[in-house]
Amino acid sequence: MTHAPVPPAAHETAVYTHGHHESVLRSHTWRTAANSAAHLLPALRPGLDVLDVGCGPGTITADLAALVAPGHVTGVDAAGGVLAEARSVAAGRGLENVTFGVADVHALDFPDDSFDVVHAHQVLQHVGDPVRALREMRRVCRPGGIVAARDSDYGSFAWFPERPALDGWLDLYRRVARANGGEPDAGRRLLSWARRAGFTEITTTASAWCFATPGERAWWSGLWADRTVASGYAGLAVSGGHATDGELAAIAEAWREWGGREDAWFMVPHGEILCRVS
Repeated sequence: MTHAPVPPAAHETAVYTHGHHESVLRSHTWRTAANSAAHLLPALRPGLDVLDVGCGPGTITADLAALVAPGHVTGVDAAGGVLAEARSVAAGRGLENVTFGVADVHALDFPDDSFDVVHAHQVLQHVGDPVRALREMRRVCRPGGIVAARDSDYGSFAWFPERPALDGWLDLYRRVARANGGEPDAGRRLLSWARRAGFTEITTTASAWCFATPGERAWWSGLWADRTVASGYAGLAVSGGHATDGELAAIAEAWREWGGREDAWFMVPHGEILCRVS
């Protein structure tokens, strides 16, 4: 089946809000297929060819490669610098059925019908045109194949104890992300975006990360405290006039205080879609 390709002029227009500071990669390298792509796993089997869009440091990509071997997994990311870590992860696991490259999801450099599965985790919230991205993911997926996406929904985040400074953090993050061309409340929009992209057979689900043990609280609050003052997000917040360095420092301190509470609890909800290509 032939799909109309995206015109050559298509390109990424959004800025990746988080960047690839160590505090960001601390979160990304924690992700696995089990904790971040469980909705896709029942559809996988040995021998499938998979494209992992926005692969980052490659931990999910490597899991997918192990699951579909001897099939092949191609991991792509718009940021070429992070791919060295992805290659290191794959090599460390002894995987020979995975390759990595730079790509823009709005204009993937693959022929029509190249893959059995096209997967994107936490990608559509950061791109300039998620509907166009899904159309392009559909184009490179074979008939009968699956396009899968999972994105968090910042507007649905929940935590206890309540802290005004964390309310301010959430408001700030959403403003910065939208100023960068993204949509932080992507999870609730995945079904709508998929329908607009032309999919008709769509399975929608939701799942959540929950951080409630002492170790989980320390890890989650620590990475966000560091990210708030040292990551690409921090730079964009200040340069865009959304916050001052002092305001970011106060939010970081609130994160650390919250993380030290014995009753602290945090939930990150996600929307999920599995789209069958006809």
